[in-house]
Amino acid sequence: MMVTGVSSAGITCLWFIPLQSSASQISDFTYIQTHSGWVYTAFIIDVFSRAIVGWKVSTRMNTDMVLDALEQALHDRGMPKNVIHHSDKGVQYLSIRYTNRLEAVNLRASVGTTGDSYDNALAETVNGLYKTEVIEYLKTDWQGLADVQLATLNWVDWFNKKRVHSALGYVSPFEFEAMYYNKINPLGHVA
Repeated sequence: MMVTGVSSAGITCLWFIPLQSSASQISDFTYIQTHSGWVYTAFIIDVFSRAIVGWKVSTRMNTDMVLDALEQALHDRGMPKNVIHHSDKGVQYLSIRYTNRLEAVNLRASVGTTGDSYDNALAETVNGLYKTEVIEYLKTDWQGLADVQLATLNWVDWFNKKRVHSALGYVSPFEFEAMYYNKINPLGHVA
């Protein structure tokens, strides 16, 4: 996958599948209609393994929602330096609070070009899978936030541990990462 994007610093970057885990992340959110009103789900995905490393379901489409997903990703992956963190130009991702947090933890912000859905294709794919495999497949009468949160929790766990991906050689994201770490450290020695 190669996608051209423009970072918040105006630097053109080339998107590719990184050669190591946690080298780049991509983020986006989607909408779900419930009886109680709209609910929004934000995801942060490790581009290397396709693992969902952060997510948040909220009744508000605001900066707090995407910051919560980011904090979960930081907790999950630690704070590796110089990770590229890509998003579209949504106001939540361009907010001062969000960009300051990225800078504070040494994540390099990258923002897609206007009107080019390919810039965020992986995140859009995850959103599409989520809507197909959870929201539409379960055919649940979504009452509100709690229903969507529980279904999302279960789906993310299944997605990371069980769902195979052709781009990963028909293994799950966590299995792909385990194979990667076993390859670079076959004896399991701690550095």
